[in-house]
Amino acid sequence: MILLDGVCLINKPKGYTSFDVVNKLRRILGERRIGHTGTLDPQAEGVLVVLLGKATKAMPFLVSHRKEYVAKLKLGVKTDTGDVWGETIETMEMEMPDKERVDAVLRSFIGEYSQIPPMVSAIRVDGKRLYEYARQNKTIERKAREIQIHEIELISIEDEIEFRVVCSSGTYIRTLCEDIAERFGGIGTMSKLTRTKVQEYTLESCQELSTLTLETVRLQSLASVLSHMPKIDIDDPTFVYHGKPLKLDMIEEEVLLMYRDEALAVYKKAENGEYRSLRGLW
Repeated sequence: MILLDGVCLINKPKGYTSFDVVNKLRRILGERRIGHTGTLDPQAEGVLVVLLGKATKAMPFLVSHRKEYVAKLKLGVKTDTGDVWGETIETMEMEMPDKERVDAVLRSFIGEYSQIPPMVSAIRVDGKRLYEYARQNKTIERKAREIQIHEIELISIEDEIEFRVVCSSGTYIRTLCEDIAERFGGIGTMSKLTRTKVQEYTLESCQELSTLTLETVRLQSLASVLSHMPKIDIDDPTFVYHGKPLKLDMIEEEVLLMYRDEALAVYKKAENGEYRSLRGLW
């Protein structure tokens, strides 16, 4: 039996849910311990970071990675889902703004901004996901969440506005599209979405789900996807297996302990200055 431990980068195709991808990989690879670090909508495509085997233990340290998207915004249409695959609930005549105006509006979103999650999101409220309420035609009051737009730029203006955005985890691009349209004084909806990057992993580094096999799957090491953490090499892992603390002269809150070039555990700084085991990765 082949043990698959690591990170697989998949170009999620349109029409698949992120869970569909996980299920298909389970069948192809024969590994049950599989999860992903960030949901992509069924009609979206692009980078899906999938964890296999013991790499799934690192999930909490990967979900907050910044992400890059390319999206299209269709002006003059509002739908119940915030994208063109939903039911149209409002239309209005809108002139396409010129490039200077679009550039200015896009730049106005850089930095922190407060965003209300859409009803079709997977956020839980009173034990149910918002999209479950939406399927029952119920609208639930949602609290605004602070998200971060690191970069945003115009790609093209034709019938629709195409733009690139680099944002924090938890950003809803369909909501961003609606908010952009509102700053133009109208309404709009997302018509296309591609996730082009997660942390340093690009679309070009992904494998196609349709051609992936057990023999061709490429796995990134767990240490490589935790590269944002400072690393400490240890000679004897015994104290880690026993959950013992570690004294380090460092200021970082979390560190990755490495043994023989493999990620072994994440340690977190305690109030007394010691580092204590937060999560074993073996």
